Amino acid sequence: MTKSKIAGAKSLVSTIGSVAATVMVIRSVAGNFLPPEFRDYLNFALRNFINKLSGQLTMVIYEYDGFRENEIYNATQLYLADKISPEIHRLKVTKNPRETNIKVAMELNESFTDVYNGIKFQWCFVSKKTPSLIFYNNEEEGSSTKSDQRSLELTFHRKHRDLAVNEYLPFILNDAKTRKHLEKTVKLFTVDSSHLSVWKSVSLDHPAKFATLAMDTDVKEMVMKDLDMFVERGEFYRRAGKAWKRGYLLYRPPGTGKSSLIAAMANYLNFDIYDLELTDIRSNSELRRLVVATANRSILVEDIDCSMELHDRADAAPVTLSGFLNFIDGLWSSCGDEKIIIFTTNRKEKLDPTLLRPGRMDVHINMSYCTPCGFQLLASNYLGITQHDRFDEIMGLIGKVEITPAEVAEQLLKDGDPDIALGGLIEVLDVKMKRLKEMQ
Repeated sequence: MTKSKIAGAKSLVSTIGSVAATVMVIRSVAGNFLPPEFRDYLNFALRNFINKLSGQLTMVIYEYDGFRENEIYNATQLYLADKISPEIHRLKVTKNPRETNIKVAMELNESFTDVYNGIKFQWCFVSKKTPSLIFYNNEEEGSSTKSDQRSLELTFHRKHRDLAVNEYLPFILNDAKTRKHLEKTVKLFTVDSSHLSVWKSVSLDHPAKFATLAMDTDVKEMVMKDLDMFVERGEFYRRAGKAWKRGYLLYRPPGTGKSSLIAAMANYLNFDIYDLELTDIRSNSELRRLVVATANRSILVEDIDCSMELHDRADAAPVTLSGFLNFIDGLWSSCGDEKIIIFTTNRKEKLDPTLLRPGRMDVHINMSYCTPCGFQLLASNYLGITQHDRFDEIMGLIGKVEITPAEVAEQLLKDGDPDIALGGLIEVLDVKMKRLKEMQ
């Protein structure tokens, strides 16, 4: 290297050092004497100046796009929450009263360098004071006021712009989608009685799991396998041009575990439940608004027996059969992805045959009366036992009479002493057996 080149290099390094020192002095003075609004503007200008010298590009991702939340901002917050490193010295910790998980995020003016495919991406969380804006909350009554404009700044070398837009940011969106699904609290939605076109929710605290359901093992395994196949075949549904949805019909008398199975399905998939009462819906258009408002990855439940008798009418007052069928498999049934529709009934034989065909009700599940296998599981769940001298007698009777899992559970709950609880169950089974013989 020639002396002139060495001298030039030294001059460049000296210049950069002088600029950096000047920047540090300016930032120190600004932090002590300048108002917040001017400091924000100065920091913004300095960052732009430094980025131009270094060939860096900065993308600004605001928290809101107008009055709408920015999906990329929220996804990045979730993504960065798991990227705690020695670089980050201050963290913001929050918890929603309706959620069970504590959320952690970067605090203002903190930065973090992420590496994706060997490329460094630097994130910085910034906030600027703005005129107050009113934001209305759809889940809570009232509104809130925001006077700061929060954003995340993503800085990287400008030659990686296409990689950032086409690969890195989509990767963050997908990661956040998965993380949010795994960490969310399953909710039960019902129609707001004061505003029939709006859903309201509570956390679903139902403890039902497939492992504790009093159903035959073969049936439970079939349902779980079908659910797994459904959630894994999104690309198949798109390629086939079909709405990504699955219909289930649960039928049998009350007490056979239909509600518990639905809760177990929701807990297994981590899907929210939307409980629909067609008797409360005044028109097809109102039904359409409710269906469109349901979220992806959700279960929509309708008890057919509680609904009005649906039939086509000339007037537009109630929900008509044609409107109901469009709700099941028409154009607006395909609003969103990964939707499960469950119909429950105590009288399958009385349903309109058009409701039962494949494509509407894909899987029909006979919620049978309690079986010997179901009794053993209930005894384990309620009494904590897997063997007892009276098991053989009880299972022999259960194989001959009709008794629902709910009836068995009721007897097992009456006393914590297995001898007393099982004795009471045998008395109930003996009464049912006597009635059965009288009817023959």
